[in-house]
Amino acid sequence: MSLQFEQAQRIKNLPPYLFARIEKLIDEKRAAGVDVISLGIGDPDMPTPGYIIEELKKQAENPANHQYPSSAGMLSYRQAVARWYKDRFDVELDAASEVVSLIGSKEGIAHISFCYLNPGDIVLVPDPGYPVYAGGAILAGAEPYYMPLTAQNRFLPDLNAIPADVARRAKMMFINYPNNPTGAVAGEDFYRDVISFAREYNILICHDAAYSEMAYDGYKPPSFLQFPGAKEVGIEFHSVSKTYNMTGWRIGWAAGHPQVVEALGRLKSNIDSGQFQAVQYAAIKGLTGSQEAVLQMQKVYQQRRDILVDALNSMGWQLEKPKATFYVWAPVPAGHTSDSFAELVLDKAGVVITPGNGYGSNGEGFFRIALTVEKERMLEALDRMKKNIGTVKF
Repeated sequence: MSLQFEQAQRIKNLPPYLFARIEKLIDEKRAAGVDVISLGIGDPDMPTPGYIIEELKKQAENPANHQYPSSAGMLSYRQAVARWYKDRFDVELDAASEVVSLIGSKEGIAHISFCYLNPGDIVLVPDPGYPVYAGGAILAGAEPYYMPLTAQNRFLPDLNAIPADVARRAKMMFINYPNNPTGAVAGEDFYRDVISFAREYNILICHDAAYSEMAYDGYKPPSFLQFPGAKEVGIEFHSVSKTYNMTGWRIGWAAGHPQVVEALGRLKSNIDSGQFQAVQYAAIKGLTGSQEAVLQMQKVYQQRRDILVDALNSMGWQLEKPKATFYVWAPVPAGHTSDSFAELVLDKAGVVITPGNGYGSNGEGFFRIALTVEKERMLEALDRMKKNIGTVKF
């Protein structure tokens, strides 16, 4: 008979990961013979550019790359990140002290909470938002305070609505623009207000910029770090995952405040051994090479975005086309919750959409669709929805 072990309270406090539930649902439907089209998970369907793959092959054959890497990342990799920031945002970074490598930005986002949050501390988290912001804080024993992102406020947190006593207790704030799941973007005034808020209450700002290179119609999302004072109050997380279709390669970085970068690097040196150097060399090739593949990727997603939004609007929605990310965030029809509408679309059309409440209580009443299937499958999914669900009302 197997022994039963009491789980730590931190694990009991952790909700099931949203996408693990979605993957299980997809598997069940496919096992029942349903031709499921998943528009639920934000994983690029296009391949990594060939020149990056060739660099991996080359570097994987070099025995020098078969040993333990530096947990902070090769200096040449961090220099490539710094050069990319200079070219893209005109941001100056000291590669040695202001950049640390990550095994994908998700890893760093989860671990930063362990560097700065003690049990009982407060962390300000967007709601709806990427579940890892709250998940890392919960594992560190901290208490998330959820900042509502509403359509009325263009899915930006209302800093003035945060109670002063909460702000005084808060140690960290997560922000994320272009935003997952809403597709919202933030302007200069917002970033300046965040920096002022951080100074007033001594709060560490953690900006997740994973979607900065997924923008359309000529829009160029800014970096948090390009605004005056940003490096004095926070850091920015980024990766090559979405930019170069390298989600499975697991390599990213955090950049900004040198003391925060050092603390995250020190934590990582105690719990992981860094990223395989051949992968770092491949990421360097992406960051320093031609960005034509990125521009082509943007064109593909923009076409899919147009197809998707136009089709939903023909069914009764009144959506604006998002300027960035590969997500479309939409309200559910009258009479539905996020879960009930997602279940209806799956049962009637064999199409997976993500219920908005999986990103937080303020996501209730919405759903998210990802643009990560080829045009033909997206057209088929939308045709199924139109035939089996029809015109909707709000």
